[in-house]
Amino acid sequence: MNINKFKDSCSLSDNFSFNDGIWYSSKSLQVSYPKEGYNACFNLEENSFWFRHRNNCIVSLIAKYSLNDLFFDIGGGNGFVTKAIENAGAPVVLVEPGLEGVLNAKRRNVENVFCGTLNDLFELKGQLPTIGTFDVIEHIHDDDRFVKDIHKMLKKDGIFYATVPAYKFLWSDEDTDAGHYRRYSRRSIKKLLKNNNFEIVYSTYLFSILTVPLFVLRTMSSVLGIRKKTKKDNSSEHTQNKGFIGEILNSVWKWELGRIQNYKSIPFGTSCLIVAKKKEYDTL
Repeated sequence: MNINKFKDSCSLSDNFSFNDGIWYSSKSLQVSYPKEGYNACFNLEENSFWFRHRNNCIVSLIAKYSLNDLFFDIGGGNGFVTKAIENAGAPVVLVEPGLEGVLNAKRRNVENVFCGTLNDLFELKGQLPTIGTFDVIEHIHDDDRFVKDIHKMLKKDGIFYATVPAYKFLWSDEDTDAGHYRRYSRRSIKKLLKNNNFEIVYSTYLFSILTVPLFVLRTMSSVLGIRKKTKKDNSSEHTQNKGFIGEILNSVWKWELGRIQNYKSIPFGTSCLIVAKKKEYDTL
């Protein structure tokens, strides 16, 4: 499938409409993500070391495994990852159910935007070459069902990319406020995919240096009831300090990216990044 075939499919469907450069599903949509979160993220994404580093890691793997394939960024929010994939030269479609997100994506000049969910594209079952969900699965109540749907939508040997927040012990008020249902270990996300007939191509943790600070500043302060009383804006957590600490962080991001580019894993971190390939279900 290429981008023109996707557009033709949308044009021929009675379930979609096109307005101001955005395809819209006719179905009513429910989002397990706070509406105010879209604009809050949009205002910090461009200058956030966290979002930049995650983008660099994701794009480096896409360049290896599927740069020329049409990419569907499912639940891609404001299109920050989508735009990075687009800038890397890959054809890409943002699929996002939140109206605030798709409007922000258009402000970001993302070319192909679809306001809807993966299930709205069911007419394309078994045809999608590549799917990505970046910090999305944790928002899905039935993650097993969701992964099954991804498997159905991918073509034979299609590639699936995902990032998820790591470690149950890092759960905090931030997870609750963001509409998360769970955090994962690398082992548990791999198990989820393997149980649904995916072959693991590559997996790693990210943001290794943030594990202890996140536990202290978010998890422990949430347990003690401190964070709810004092937290007003977390944008400062996404700003990388200059000077010595900034140099240390830059060294860590460079080291992590180098590991990923050489397909070596990072042993721990606050996020998991995984690449998997669709296998066909075994038949007797």
